[in-house]
Amino acid sequence: ELQNFDPSVREQIYKMVSIGLCSNISGQVMVDCMVKPPVEGEESHALYAEEMKRLYDSLLVRARKLQDALSGMTNVTCSPINGALYAFPTIGLPRGAVEAAKLAGMPPDTFYAVELLDATGICVVPGNGFKQQQGTYHFRTTFLPAEEKMDMVIDKLRTFNEGFMLKYAGT
Repeated sequence: ELQNFDPSVREQIYKMVSIGLCSNISGQVMVDCMVKPPVEGEESHALYAEEMKRLYDSLLVRARKLQDALSGMTNVTCSPINGALYAFPTIGLPRGAVEAAKLAGMPPDTFYAVELLDATGICVVPGNGFKQQQGTYHFRTTFLPAEEKMDMVIDKLRTFNEGFMLKYAGT
């Protein structure tokens, strides 16, 4: 709300604020290219098709790698990743972890996610926000890190998970 401004000044301020709501020309061109990709017969179609295949193949490699790694971790199971860009593994948390979470005032899978973030910098979304079945624990993660970084991310996750499970197994 603008009080005690000349109407012509108020109009100019309104225009300045309004222009910030519109995407710039470069952004508009990029969106247009994304929603109308080159079609067969156009000069850039072959390159577009090659780049799309390379991206799709890389996403498949990362999805399978993450799924296999998660399924091989202690107390973790992961259903096949068949869409979207997420894995939603189930984690079997030891009683000690559930009790530690309660003491910390957090749902158990939030406790796991916070500990993971603190220890590794890996951010996952706790499953309790997805209306999971009572007494089960999950987290949502993605396989968007670059293919060349996936092994490092998986190693960090595996190392954390093994340590977490050992830490809370006997408590």
